[in-house]
Amino acid sequence: MLKLWGRVNSSNVKKVRWTCAELDIPYERIDAGLHFGVNNTPEFKAMNPLAMIPVIDDDGFVLWESNAIMRYLATKHGAEKLYPSEIKHRADVERWLDWSLGTLSPSITPMFLGLYRTPEPQRDKAAIEASRLKTADAVRILDAELAKHPYVSGDSFTVADIACGIFAGYRWFNFPIERPDFPNVKAWYDRLAQRPAFKEHVMIGIT
Repeated sequence: MLKLWGRVNSSNVKKVRWTCAELDIPYERIDAGLHFGVNNTPEFKAMNPLAMIPVIDDDGFVLWESNAIMRYLATKHGAEKLYPSEIKHRADVERWLDWSLGTLSPSITPMFLGLYRTPEPQRDKAAIEASRLKTADAVRILDAELAKHPYVSGDSFTVADIACGIFAGYRWFNFPIERPDFPNVKAWYDRLAQRPAFKEHVMIGIT
């Protein structure tokens, strides 16, 4: 059986769990990261030298990096459902996977760390506000794309929606912040919120 190392409140672990749920992939999860400390052991570092979660072991094949894990699982267990094989559509999905890592996640992470991982007296309000504005710029790009079709990469739900939905969906709409009106992103988020896998693995609070 597939093994997954990672705590349930990790955004990147949520991606993998959401993917597994969409594809009906059974797995065993082992708590790791933060207070669990498993990721600092020599055994874990032998699997992932970065000592970060998530990591999977699929019958001896060890893989880390959440987007790579999603692509692997989707390809192995039903590519067309979440990861289209048609070359142009797949390239578009890949584009949004890269964007989620290179633009969206770095924009929103300082806000998350400031609001949820830093005691209020120690918060850098200027850094949090800068992150809010930068994230709004990123979400604005997504809003323009979602004006064209219901999902990030077209008319069907893909791993691009999973990668973006953690940050521009759940976190963006549940942070205690002021948000510009992005109607297309809000409609997309409402669609995601109707998915059982999203409800079970993503809408579990932010910690």
